[in-house]
Order: sequence, then structure tokens, then C-alpha cells
Amino acid sequence: MDKNTTRRDLLGSAGMGLAGLLAAINFKDRRLLANPAKPDLVGKSFNTTEKPAPKPAKAKAMISLWMQGGPSQIDMFDPKEELMKRDGETFPGDIKYDNAAQASSKIMAPPWKFRPHGECGMEMSELVPYMGSIADDITLIRSMHTGVNNHGQSIRAMNSGTTAAMHPVLGSWLTYGLGGQTSSLPPYMALIDPGQLPVDGVGNWHNGYLPSIYQGTVIRPTEPRILNLTPPARLEGAPQKQLLSYLQQLNESDLSRKPGEFDYQARIDMYELAARMQTAAVEAMDLSGETEETKKLYGIDRPETKDFGTRCLIARRMVERGVRFVQVFTQNQFWDHHGSILKSLPNACMKVDQPSAALVTDLKRRGLIDETIVHWGGEMGRLPVIQNDTGKQNIGRDHNTYGFTQWVAGGGFKGGYVHGATDDFSHKAVEDIVNHYDYHHTLFHLFGLDPEDLYFEHNGQKRRLIQADQSKIITKLLA
Repeated sequence: MDKNTTRRDLLGSAGMGLAGLLAAINFKDRRLLANPAKPDLVGKSFNTTEKPAPKPAKAKAMISLWMQGGPSQIDMFDPKEELMKRDGETFPGDIKYDNAAQASSKIMAPPWKFRPHGECGMEMSELVPYMGSIADDITLIRSMHTGVNNHGQSIRAMNSGTTAAMHPVLGSWLTYGLGGQTSSLPPYMALIDPGQLPVDGVGNWHNGYLPSIYQGTVIRPTEPRILNLTPPARLEGAPQKQLLSYLQQLNESDLSRKPGEFDYQARIDMYELAARMQTAAVEAMDLSGETEETKKLYGIDRPETKDFGTRCLIARRMVERGVRFVQVFTQNQFWDHHGSILKSLPNACMKVDQPSAALVTDLKRRGLIDETIVHWGGEMGRLPVIQNDTGKQNIGRDHNTYGFTQWVAGGGFKGGYVHGATDDFSHKAVEDIVNHYDYHHTLFHLFGLDPEDLYFEHNGQKRRLIQADQSKIITKLLA
């Protein structure tokens, strides 16, 4: 270990589970780098103890199924007669392309059929029949808008309310404001895909300028799902307890000398949590007690859906045990279909359709849906024209952040409801537009939080997820 590495550096490395925390045992070198001057914060402490919502709340937990890359709303959720009529014609307006070199103005109608679902008659395509089966339970928002036609910036807008990098994400703000509902598991967990990390990497679950106890704990797709959770044989039992006790003394000594150093308190809390997790986390991720019917509901018996279904089921088990916020990610650019969309989009839908619907169904039958928000969506949608027009097998669609679709369910959202609309070509949101500010404000409202009151003092400023005067609650979305 580099002797110039500070304990803050080591704690910051914990973005990939507990590896960074448990690697931090080598603290005998006390020659730390000089810390910058900090304001007097004596008496301030930060923890993940459950806090009552300051206002009436509908939701207690949230699971975000994050579809990174930009699912095509045109082909899945937003049918347009005009597109069908004018398939192959030249688009009649202006379009902002992100990949101009492969752009065309040739209209591309969805090649998949739509039909109404549920008592509400919500229209979805044949690509997502399982999601169609929960139509009466979801709010389908067809008018999402971020206006930044780039993956990284739009991801950050949807995750952290700003296009700037490394700001606290929604899950960090919720756990900062409300804490967790259990002392045995982290309040915020991120279940990553077996493929590459999504665009923006650890920024998707980063605490930013909030204390590091509010960052997401990563759950890996394969064993060991949490790195370094189990101690090596030589440290099991009494040796581990002695080591942790010694580290506790060191940390408390440092904290007494520097009470404004958030990371010291965070480190103490996270060591204690890590010890409790050695039992609780293993139990939460053990699916052996689930019935075969439940496993089949999530598609765990099928190779196409096994991975995503497993992670969705783990997410349900996490919120069942008091975790506040859970993200389930698809891999890097999983939905970014600039080419070969006729093959790649059905494959993507096949992976997530059944497990996503199963999660809502399972939460509902267990009596958890009324207090648990489920979110499904990504950072953008796709354009109504062909990209890469070099043969049918090569065609795709470019980015579109000016009008795309996501859905939410439970936790106070209105079921069986379609909100907003795009224009005749599913290009731009034109009716009841929902931007990321309004979306976050509405989520805060359902959790009993006021975005004006929830702030963190950083560099002499009161920092917030969103500014209340720049956003509003979308009351039409509420039950």
C-alpha cells in the first residue's frame, strides 16, 4: 500500500462493495496528508438510522430498473398512426442527430404490432407482453424530456438532477433524508449487470459531496456478490473481532480530534454494518427459500431471463428487509440500438420484460406495492427515422431525449394511467411534459420530502437535488 494514501482515499475506493472498506485495515502509518481547513462542524453527525418523513408519505422504498442506453419508445410504448402511414417517407421537420454521419431523414415505422392491455386499454407492442399484463398497475409516462442528447449528461440528469458529474444521486439523497429501515443492511444497494458497467460507471450510485455512508453498495451478479464480505480463514471468529475493535478505537480517537471529519464517522458506522452484513446480506441474497413458482414468475428457469430475473427477485427481498433504495442495472449501452435494431431490440426486451413485470406482480401480492415505487426506464429514447441505412439487417435509431417513455408503479402513483404525449411521430414531447426536475420533485413528494428543506452545506452553499422553484409535483401522476 502506498504510504501516501489517506484513509479517505481508501474509503472512497468502497464504490465496488466492501472491498475498499475491508482493505483499510492497514492504518498503522499515521503520516496522513494534510487535510484542508474545514468549517466548525462539532456536534454534526451523519448516519443511516431511520428518520421519520417530515411530511405525509406514500412511499417507503424504491426499486429502479435502469435501462441504460435508451429503449425505443416508438417500438415498445408509443404507437403512432402517422408513422405507420408515412413509413419510408422523408421526415417533414427538423431533427437533431447525435450521430450525424449515419443519419437519414427516412421515417421508420415500428415493425412490431401494438394492442391494448388491461382494463385501462393501455397500448404496448408485442415486444413486451409481460409488461402489458401489468398495465392496470403502472403509470406510463410518454412525455419524458431531458433535452441533453448525450448518454452521460442525460443519465446524470435522471439520476442526480444535474448534467454535471459526480453529484449525489437520488438514492443517496433519499438515504440522507430518510435513512434506512434496517440496521443490518445498507440502505442503498446497486445490482450491476454481468456485462460492463453502465455509462458513467460508479457515478450512477455515487454520494458526491454527501458523506460516503450514503453511496450505493454494489451487489455483483455472481458470487461473491459482495466482495470481501467473508473474512479469510485466519481472521474468522475472535481474531476478526479483535481487529475490528482495534480499528474502532483508532477511528474513534481520530473522530474525537476531528469531529467535523465525516469520513471517520462513516468508517465507524460502515465497519459495524459490515460485521452485521456477514449474516444479513447472505440471507437476503439466498434464493433457496423461494418457491419454484416464484422463481418461474421471474423467469429464473429460463436462460434468457435468469440473470435479470434473479436480480429483480433479490431487489424485492432487499426492500422486504428494509433497504430504502435499490437499483437494478442493464449493462453498458444495452439499449443503444444505433444498428441491428430488428434483432437487438427483441433480444433486449426478452431479457427484461418478464422479470420487470414479475417484480410488480410479486410486490403487489405480498402487500408491498403500495409503499414501494418501481421505476422502469433509461436516460433517453430513439428517433423516428432510420440510422445506418445500409441494409435492413443494419438499420437502427439514433438518440432522442426530447420525447421518451418510462413507467412507474406503486408508492402512490396512479395505476392504469397514460400520462402526456409526443407529437405525431413520437419525436418530441408536446403534452404534459415531464422533465427530470419535475420527476424528482414528484418522487420526493411521495416519500414525504420537500426538496427545499432537504439540503447539504457544501463549500459554503446549501446544495439540493433540485430547486423547488424550478420544479413542480406532477399531480396527475398521483393516485
